[in-house]
Amino acid sequence: MPKLQGFEFWSRTLGGARHVVAPMVDQSELAWRLLSRRHGAQLCYTPMLHAQVFVRDPNYRRDHLYHAVCPEDRPLIVQFCANDPDVFVQAALLAQDHCDAIDLNLGCPQMIAKRGHYGAFLQEDWDLLQRMVLLAHEKLSVPVTCKIRVFPEIDKTVRYAQMLEKAGCQLLTVHGRTKEQKGPLAGTASWEHIKAVRQAVTIPVFANGNIQSLCDVERCIRDTGVQGVMSAEGNLHNPALFEGRSPAVWELVEEYLELVRQHPCPLSYVRAHLFKLWHHTLQVHRQLREELAKAKTLDGVAAVSQELKLRCQEDMSRQAAGEKPTGDLPLSHWICQPYFRPEPREGSRQSGGASSKRALEEEEGSAEVLSKNKQKKQLRNPHKTFDPSLKPKYAKCEQCGNPKGSRCVFDLCRACCKKRAFRDTADCPGHGLLFKTKLEKSLAWKGAQLRPQEPQEEGLVEPSLTTVGSALL
Repeated sequence: MPKLQGFEFWSRTLGGARHVVAPMVDQSELAWRLLSRRHGAQLCYTPMLHAQVFVRDPNYRRDHLYHAVCPEDRPLIVQFCANDPDVFVQAALLAQDHCDAIDLNLGCPQMIAKRGHYGAFLQEDWDLLQRMVLLAHEKLSVPVTCKIRVFPEIDKTVRYAQMLEKAGCQLLTVHGRTKEQKGPLAGTASWEHIKAVRQAVTIPVFANGNIQSLCDVERCIRDTGVQGVMSAEGNLHNPALFEGRSPAVWELVEEYLELVRQHPCPLSYVRAHLFKLWHHTLQVHRQLREELAKAKTLDGVAAVSQELKLRCQEDMSRQAAGEKPTGDLPLSHWICQPYFRPEPREGSRQSGGASSKRALEEEEGSAEVLSKNKQKKQLRNPHKTFDPSLKPKYAKCEQCGNPKGSRCVFDLCRACCKKRAFRDTADCPGHGLLFKTKLEKSLAWKGAQLRPQEPQEEGLVEPSLTTVGSALL
């Protein structure tokens, strides 16, 4: 059969999906996808897979796709990160029989994506992206789709989307944030950018960003004209979001744990899901937070969850009829509901730029914007202040920006110094690099080997070991 494209692909293969679960690393595994489908999700993505690893490692393919799908898990789109057209297509060819489309991740804003040169850090390399999408469109038996972030400028975002459509992209997901909008600086996603893209392209568009309830889904579709809405954080805190329900947390936790027993996954995935689902309750019953973190088995995690359920039921019995929840939550803490990130101070809400970075640096010592790793360190050491201003300042390497060696003769970091010293055949005692010295020693040794033997004077004979031994006796 010919490959379906554009709106025909969306309506026939994807069933006109409007409620979409986002690709989430270590979080949109099979058990979670099945749970989401039971509660209103019409299309799911796999977690982002690394194309190069997928091509070279059969165990990676087996664990992350071949044994991680089932007939009930359709329609399904497999997402890859990649920066090489041939590698991307090789990975997609190995995956295409297990899904309905292949998605290219152009939206990941994390530092690991910057180091690996993929995700949102490819959005300026339009020539490479054209070649990747075009080759996939020509070679694959399933459509190729893309998930992108926006540029600050709406017109550039529109041209970006049109370039991908022209290259062969059959469906576009637009996350209405720039690559600088992440963590404490996430802020509000721009639906104006999404609306402009939708009006400028002739392929289906999914919107991503600001989705915390079914009302948000319906409002986003109405305001932007998109074909569907994708949810990540909202889905993690309430998998019944697309049903328009906010059930008791333990109902969905117990259902999820049962699915995990049928479709096993790493315990770290399960624990991360329970931390999201029980997030508000763990702010009340903090002593169980550490127990959940320390649980080493699925039964151990389930036992902590059961204890949280009992605590919540006790809290329910104490709450008088009609009494409003304590704190700032719209619903009682045992009800699935959104989690809103604390807003950064004024001046740091801009999408990127030097001012937002300075604001983040000023705020980084405060508890409300600490990274997850720093929050964990603070839990382990509650009396220690994690203040970045107290960190020692290092001079930067002239070439790469990493800290330079304090005794480097070239004022570079070790990696750059090694390249420079090798190229110039020079020494850097500060980094222990002795290319010049080793070369001189090597040349001196070779010269000694090639030097002709001097003739011995007549009548003089070099004493042998036997002669020396006899004389000593």
